[in-house]
Amino acid sequence: MRAADPTRRLIIQSAVGLIAGAAHAAPRPNAFGVKALFFDVFGTLTDWRSGVARDARELLSPLGYALDWPVFADAWRALYLPITGEVRNRRRPYAKLDVLERRTLDQIAPRFGLEKLSDDMRRRLTLAWHHLDAWPDVDAGLARLKTRFLLAPVSNGNVALMVDIATRNRWRWDAILGADIAHDFKPNRDVYLAAADALNLAPGECMMVAAHDIDLTQGAAGAGLRTAFIPRPDEYGKGHGAERLTGRVDIVADSLPELADKLGA
Repeated sequence: MRAADPTRRLIIQSAVGLIAGAAHAAPRPNAFGVKALFFDVFGTLTDWRSGVARDARELLSPLGYALDWPVFADAWRALYLPITGEVRNRRRPYAKLDVLERRTLDQIAPRFGLEKLSDDMRRRLTLAWHHLDAWPDVDAGLARLKTRFLLAPVSNGNVALMVDIATRNRWRWDAILGADIAHDFKPNRDVYLAAADALNLAPGECMMVAAHDIDLTQGAAGAGLRTAFIPRPDEYGKGHGAERLTGRVDIVADSLPELADKLGA
């Protein structure tokens, strides 16, 4: 695993303290030996499709654009794995997801007749990914899980992006982990190992919670983390999104409250 830059880690830990919230009870023993839960954010905790479509409509409709907004969101999202894959495969140096989202926006702009959008409007449109709302079960589930575990996003989103989403949804994380610490993107194992190391925990003391097979059986499990699958059947629109698992996971739960039930929280 590549060593995290000490200065960058200090900055990240300082940012974490701003939103960590009230004192947290020490993690209690459980059947899995887990002390921390790590969460995927895009799709697992938030409805990115509706959020991006909403912001795009609000920004572009006054300029005279009339797109199929969910299709626009889907097209933008479709370039996410390819461009982060270039970093994972060392064909491109690490860059924050904000930077990569702007690049992919520029790529799809001609398809939707957006070539004439100003740089300022493109910047504002890219911030749509900072304005995502949680799925209905998330707030109650996180509140219960927080009484028993350390909680942190382990996302490909950069720290500023995660802070904005947390602030919007009034989430109180114990840390903000993921790509900006590892300077890599999931499902590369370094991201999961760096997250565990940041909390001074062994990988087996951490559980990755995600709606995506790639994050669990192809990522976290291979790094030695426990895994929990939360299917999101509407991630890509009503009835479009639930993934099939290609390997075993420790827990399958239909919602975060059900995950809390299974973990005794």
